[in-house]
Parts: sequence; structure tokens; C-alpha cells
Amino acid sequence: MYSKDNYPSRLLEEAVDAISSLPGVGRKSALRLALHLLRQPQENVHHFTAAIDSLRDNVRYCSICRMISDDEICPICSDRTRDRRTICVVENVRDVMSIENTGQYRGLYHVLGGIISPINGIGPSDLTIRELVSRVAGLCGMEEASDGAGSAAGAAGHPEGQRPDMAGHGDVEVILALSGDVEGETTSFYIYRQLEKYSVTVSSLARGLGFGDDLEYADELTLGRSIVNRQLFRP
Repeated sequence: MYSKDNYPSRLLEEAVDAISSLPGVGRKSALRLALHLLRQPQENVHHFTAAIDSLRDNVRYCSICRMISDDEICPICSDRTRDRRTICVVENVRDVMSIENTGQYRGLYHVLGGIISPINGIGPSDLTIRELVSRVAGLCGMEEASDGAGSAAGAAGHPEGQRPDMAGHGDVEVILALSGDVEGETTSFYIYRQLEKYSVTVSSLARGLGFGDDLEYADELTLGRSIVNRQLFRP
């Protein structure tokens, strides 16, 4: 009889070690998956491993928003029908996918790559906040150069779903779609302070989401309504 740490094959043990390194996969589950792969036709397993190799070796991150992409610029950023003066700031790629699935948002995105978390050693410089500020500065450039004339347009340039209480702010909008826990709120406040000097509306999701909820686990109806009914960010 084999103990839990005594495998009949070194190759099987190495496969279990590799699979169990994935998040949420324990050694029992890893063993079950490894044995499943062993029962599959060889060409199926080769296709599986080739797809993983290709993902790791060839996937790129959009040079504008840092979304996963096959090309230098992702399909969302290259879509000229999107509202290019609205940027939704999210923590990770999964959040972009969750929001896109709602069908309620037609602006662009900015993926931070995480949130500020001192306990985990993650500070502002570890995220793409500087790149976000540069994007906003570029969008607001004409407004600043025209001595405030651009902001006089008010909210006329906002997409459908703009709340009336945002009128009078710049027609560039940054939506902070981060989690409502302490770390998410800290990150939102930091970004808000970085954008204060620009003529830009900073909004946040309506709290149809529970405190501390991740966008990834929110149902599409709730998340969609949170986007449409977004409100001004208030620190």
C-alpha cells in the first residue's frame, strides 16, 4: 500500500507537485487530475500542454490598459466605437471579463495589477497607477490648454448611464471599480488624490455590491446595475 507521500512513479509525483502548485488545487485533486491526464490519448495531452506553453510564452499585455492580449493593443482599446474618455479602473484581468459580461459598459479599462496592500508588501509603485495618471493627463491636455474651456462642456460627453449629480465636472471620467474592502478603498483614495489636479470626474460603483465583495463573484445583473448607477467618488 502506498502512503500519501509514496508514489509508484517519480514522474507521477512530479506531475502531482506541478498541478498542486496551482491555486485552490490540493494534492488529492492534483493526483486525480494527473491520473485523468494519464488515461487520455497522447495527442490530447500534447495539445493541452502546448496550449499552456503558448499561453505563457506568447501572451502579451496591452500597452495601453495592461489587459491580456495577443497583440500590442488589446481588442477593447483598438475598438473605435468605445467611449475613449471613460476609463474603468480594475484590479485584475478577471474584473475586466466580469464587467464585459454585463454588456452595460462601453468605455475603456485600466488594469492595476493588484491593490495597495502594505501587509503584503504592495505599494503604489508596484501597480500601474503612474500609467493611469499619464493616460488621464493626456486626455485632459486639451482642457488644461484651453484654460478650462473643455470642462465647460460639463457632462455632455458622458455615455448613457451618466448620473445627473455628475454634471459640471470634466467630460473625462475615471470609474474606480475596486473592491469595497479596506485595501480597495485605500487604493481608490490614493488614485483619487493623484487625479485631483485634473479636470476629471472620479466615480465609483454603486454599492449594490456588499462590503468587501470581489467583482469576479458578483452576478452580472448586480454588477451591471452598479456600473450604470455609479456615483461620484467621495473620500
